[in-house]
Amino acid sequence: MDPNLLYWKAEGQSFLRRLKIWVNLLNPTLLLSSDPEIQKAHSLLGSGEKLNEKDEAALTISLSSVHPDSGAALPLIFRPPALFPISGPLFLLQSYSAGFNYANRNSSSEQHQGYNISLKQLLLITGTVSYTTCAGALPQIFINRLGLRSSAVQTFFRSILPIPLSATLAFFNVLTVRSEEPETGIQVFDHNGNPVGVSKAAGEKAVWETALSRAALFGMTATVPNLLVLLMKRVRPFQRNSLLVAPLRHISTALVLGLMIPVSFSLFPQLGTIKREQLEEELQAAAVGRHLFYHRGL
Repeated sequence: MDPNLLYWKAEGQSFLRRLKIWVNLLNPTLLLSSDPEIQKAHSLLGSGEKLNEKDEAALTISLSSVHPDSGAALPLIFRPPALFPISGPLFLLQSYSAGFNYANRNSSSEQHQGYNISLKQLLLITGTVSYTTCAGALPQIFINRLGLRSSAVQTFFRSILPIPLSATLAFFNVLTVRSEEPETGIQVFDHNGNPVGVSKAAGEKAVWETALSRAALFGMTATVPNLLVLLMKRVRPFQRNSLLVAPLRHISTALVLGLMIPVSFSLFPQLGTIKREQLEEELQAAAVGRHLFYHRGL
């Protein structure tokens, strides 16, 4: 088992502990680490030696920059610390989300097949970006094409509908981009970190957990700013000057997104568990213990 996964197994089983870890790992300055620094940090973490305070920096670099399945450094723009600086401006959000979901997937079943993206995966990513981008624009399209003039109807399409729509699109993005994991399966490990086999059930569980966490991230990021704008529109300064609404929406969106990223990453353990009886029959016979572990991805 990769040393990053061993760390998550030891330290990441409670929500508050995971939240504390992710707050440290999402520091954008970690993006300045060079590839030699990242590989050195990952090697140090895998040496098995007891880490001192100085080595904590190496631990942070490894956890934030290395893919736990391949042991290779993640592409710079798809490392966890890059999520907020890039998605914060909300330009090309669906395209970036699809790339981030793919780069941080569980790739354990691909290690013996090479790491090149398949035609099917490329089509899935392209289709996901196209459909989610179009669907995200539906509220404004309805208003413009149907000529809606009622203030109540416009409020629904501009402030209420985007909330479930954002959560649904984020869920769909993960589900489709990582659809191969339930089909081909992912590696599962016993309590000692020994590989037991490849499980489709674990792959499905990993993808669903990640999809739910991403729906929580973007659903909440849409909820708070929209409800805040609805509330503030009843306040006199905002009624007198409608130009205040746009800055309020953008600032509150950025703040909620920044707060929700570590929270959503912490909702489920990075090293997930699955009951032995939920595995395929051939794996149940080879498994030792009541629970097995898998890398959930991000």
